[in-house]
Amino acid sequence: MGNRQRVDVVVIGLGPGGEEVASRLAEAGLAVVGIEKELVGGECPYWGCVPSKMMIRAGNLLAEARRVDQMAGTATVRADWAPVARRIREATDNWDDKAAVDRLVGRGGRFVRGEAVVCGLGRVRVGDEEIEASQGIVIATGTVPVIPPVPGLKELPYWTNRDAIKTEEIPESLLVLGGGAIGLELAQVFARFGSRVTVVEGMQRLLPMEEPEASEMIAGVLSAEGIEVRTGYAVTGARQNGPMLALQLADGSEMSGQRLLVATGRRTAFSDLGLDVLGLNASARFVDVDEHMRAAPGVWAVGDVTGKGVFTHMAMYQADIAVNDILGRRGHAADYRAVPRVTFTDPEIGSVGLSAEAARRQGIRVRTGFMPLSRSARGWIHKVGNEGLIKLVEDADEGVLVGATSAGPSGGEVLSVLTLAVHARVPLSELASMILAYPTFHRAIGDALRDLRSQPE
Repeated sequence: MGNRQRVDVVVIGLGPGGEEVASRLAEAGLAVVGIEKELVGGECPYWGCVPSKMMIRAGNLLAEARRVDQMAGTATVRADWAPVARRIREATDNWDDKAAVDRLVGRGGRFVRGEAVVCGLGRVRVGDEEIEASQGIVIATGTVPVIPPVPGLKELPYWTNRDAIKTEEIPESLLVLGGGAIGLELAQVFARFGSRVTVVEGMQRLLPMEEPEASEMIAGVLSAEGIEVRTGYAVTGARQNGPMLALQLADGSEMSGQRLLVATGRRTAFSDLGLDVLGLNASARFVDVDEHMRAAPGVWAVGDVTGKGVFTHMAMYQADIAVNDILGRRGHAADYRAVPRVTFTDPEIGSVGLSAEAARRQGIRVRTGFMPLSRSARGWIHKVGNEGLIKLVEDADEGVLVGATSAGPSGGEVLSVLTLAVHARVPLSELASMILAYPTFHRAIGDALRDLRSQPE
C-alpha cells in the first residue's frame, strides 16, 4: 500500500508557469505540492531563453567588433567559445536546480521529483505515493522538440536545442533543419563563432509566421554573413556520411555538416499524464482552457500546454490568472489580442498581434504602413548593421492597430510601444499625435504611421 498525502493543490510541471503558480499559492498559505520530472524552472533558464541569449550576446559582440573596419578604424577579432560555455554553466549551476527547489520550498511548497499520473479527480500518483488535492490540479508540463519523420533521422546523433546550448566546442560545420526562431538564432551564433552553417527550411521562407518583409530581410542578413539558406526544400532522408551528417533534399541534392541541429518546432507531451480520467482528451494537441485557465472543474492549465504561445511570458501571464482564480480573487481574464514575440537574431524581429495575412483571413479590412529602418534618421546614423523595418497592420474599419512588426538592432525593445497600442486599441489618430524622441529607432513608427495614413481607404 502506497503513501497518501492530502494537500490543497498539486502542480504538475514546474517550468516558469508551474513554478510561479506553486510558489504563489504556497506563499498565500495553501498546502501545495509541485511535481517535476526534470529541472525546476523548466526549459527557459537551463536550455532556452537565458543561456541562448548569452550565446547571442557573445555573437553580437563579435559582429560589432567586425564592423569597426567599416566605420571606426581597424579591429582584429579572435572568437573564443570557452568563456561563453563557462558563463552558461555558471548561469545554469551546471544544470543543477537545487537553488530553484530551495526557492520553492522556502516559500512553503513541497517538491516531488518524478513522473506524475492523474488517477482521479484531485488525485495524482508519483511512484508509490498518491496525493489528494482538495482544491484541484494545475497542469503545466510544457513542450518537447518535434522530431520530423525523416527517413534515417532517428538513427543519427542529431542535436536538439539542448545539445547546442551545452556544447563546449564549436563544430566546424553545422546543418540546421528548421528556419524558425530557435534555428535561426543558433545558426547565426555558431556562424559568428566560425562554423560553416547551412539552414534548410521546408516552407517557402524563413520565419513563416512573420511578415514576408521580415523573412526577406533576415534571409539577406544571414546570407551576407556566409550562412547558406535553402528554403522550400523538402527533406527526404538523412544519413551518416563518414564523419559527417547529411540531409537529402527532394531536388536530389545533399547537404552535410559535422553536426545536425533539428529545430522544427515543439509539441506538447501530456498523453501519458492520464487526463482522460478527468474527461479531457489526452490525445489532443493542447489542453483547452477558458479565459480563467480552467480546463475542467478542479483542473487548470498554464503555459505551452494551452497552445496560446510557446513563450515564458505567456506562461507567467497565464500563471497570474490561474492563481487569482484558485484563490478566489478578482483578476483579469485572458486576452490574447496583443501577444508579443521576439526572434533574437541580429537584427531582432519583434511582432505583436496579427500579421496582415492573418488579419485578412479573419475578414478584417486591412491597411498597412511600412518603413525600412535604414531610411530613418537613427538607421542612417547607425549605418552598418542597421537592417530593419517597422510594419503596421490596421483594422481600417475600427481605426486601430491589430498587429505590428518591429525589426532592427533594438527590435524587441521598440516593440513595447506597439504592443501597448494593439493591447489598448489606441486610435491611430492618437498614435499619430505622439511626440517621438529624435533620433531614436522607435521614431520610425511615426514614419510607418504616415505611410499607413497615406494609403487609400
